[in-house]
Amino acid sequence: MMLPRTLLLATGLSLVSLTALADALNIEDAQVRAVPPGSETSAAFMTLHNTSDTDIALVDTSSPTAEVMELHNHEDVDGVMQMRKVSRIIVPAGETVALAPGGLHMMLIKLTSPLVEGEPVELTLTFDNGESQVVEAPVSRINLDAEDHGHDHGHGHKH
Repeated sequence: MMLPRTLLLATGLSLVSLTALADALNIEDAQVRAVPPGSETSAAFMTLHNTSDTDIALVDTSSPTAEVMELHNHEDVDGVMQMRKVSRIIVPAGETVALAPGGLHMMLIKLTSPLVEGEPVELTLTFDNGESQVVEAPVSRINLDAEDHGHDHGHGHKH
């Protein structure tokens, strides 16, 4: 069966843009927080470097390790730091965005199996142009900064 020329062109353009995203976005220091046995949630952190001249927006993430994953940020609500779901994390052209404790991060919700320190967790990052990138993030103990202690990590979420 012959594919129409427009479909072939569209497919070719998609392959080019996939390569462009992989070249434009560097992901470093990916890790998933080790949590005690029986915990239902964890968080993933990493550094995103956008080397292109176009903003890149992370709009979704998933993992076989969690039933649900969400993009989150910490916000000051009436003097109390709370986690809030966000619809996207923008990595401006030529800049770096850190996903770290106390700031932007990814939540793994309803873990499907225990997290084992040192073992990799597969994370699929999906961007606003529909492209995805798979990252292997080892499970690590992550020390919280002093200012992160006491933050609301479970209220206000609908899971």
